[in-house]
Parts: sequence; C-alpha cells; structure tokens
Amino acid sequence: MSGRFITFEGIDGAGKSSHLGALAEWLRGRGHEVVVTREPGGTELAERLRELLLHAPMDSLTEALLVFAARRDHLVERIEPALARGAMVLCDRFTDATFAYQGGGRGFDLSVLDALEAWVQQGRQPDLTLWFDLSPRTAAERRAAVRPPDRFERQDAAFFERVRAGYARRAALAPERVVRLDATPAPDNVWAQVRAAVEARAWA
Repeated sequence: MSGRFITFEGIDGAGKSSHLGALAEWLRGRGHEVVVTREPGGTELAERLRELLLHAPMDSLTEALLVFAARRDHLVERIEPALARGAMVLCDRFTDATFAYQGGGRGFDLSVLDALEAWVQQGRQPDLTLWFDLSPRTAAERRAAVRPPDRFERQDAAFFERVRAGYARRAALAPERVVRLDATPAPDNVWAQVRAAVEARAWA
C-alpha cells in the first residue's frame, strides 16, 4: 500500500507546526505509521543546507538552488522510502513554500521554479496540502512573542504580503490538493479545520 503525503504551509507564526504534531498523534492513534519531517531539512545533508538558507546571505538564484538541492536529498532519502512502505508523511513546508517565499516574496522567476520543480520532484506532489492562512501582521505578532527572527522572518510586511499572495496563487492552481484553513481563530477551531480536511479524504 502506498502512503500519503501531507504538507503544512503558511507564513511563520500561523501555527502549522503545532497542528502538524497534533495530527501526527491523531493518526498514530488510528494505527498509522507516521513520519514527521520538515523543509528545508529532513536529512543530514538537507539540515546543513537549512542552516545556510536561514542565516547566510545569498542571492535569490543561489537560494532557490539550495532549496531544491535540499528537497532532492529529502525526497530520495526520506520521503519516497516512507511512502513506499505505506507511511503517512507529514512535512512542515514543501514546494508551495518555495513558490511563495522565493517566487512571491523575492519575486524570483516562476518559470525557473517550475523547471526546478519538474526536474527535482519528477512528478511527486503532496496528496494534501493544508495552507494555514493568516494576515502577516498577526503572524509577526505571534512570532515576536516566541523567538528571535531568522533571515526570512526579518523581512518587512510587504514581503510577507507577497508571500501570502504566492500561496494564494498556488492554491488556485491546485484546488483539489490545497485546502485553505483560517489560522486566525483559537487553536481548537483551527484543529477542527485540520481534522475535517483529513477526514474528508477518508484516510484516517
């Protein structure tokens, strides 16, 4: 039996990481093997690249190439083997984030990202993407309350408005895959939206 690949997307501060953990426990309670991972990262090599991406200055092409290099190793070493044995793979960010942050936020050439996506992923897409949509201002307030910002989180509000628009474009291109969740309400309300989206697929 092939597994299922669920990705969690949204601006930092939207609460996706905490709900990813909650969904992992919920699925394990129903007998599934669950693999929790993240991007950039998920393998030893990809985690090294993550550190560079979050803290080292670089131009937008270098940034995009490093993101996809990390993704390729992640797919080959962790995601594909887990899916092949029937696991549920929950990933904190995937390619939608690249189109949102590098494509939307940085204004990088989307046709180049399209080519890299096709080359690196060879058709692999998530079975379900949960997009935690939240205003950049609210997201910034939540981030400031819990941690110092990294290189991306230090960007201005206009950058994050472009990121949000980038996510909206990706959602419009794949409405059967991307489910928009309103991340503004209290966590219990957001969790109910997460569970409903998964239950609608009849995987649990």
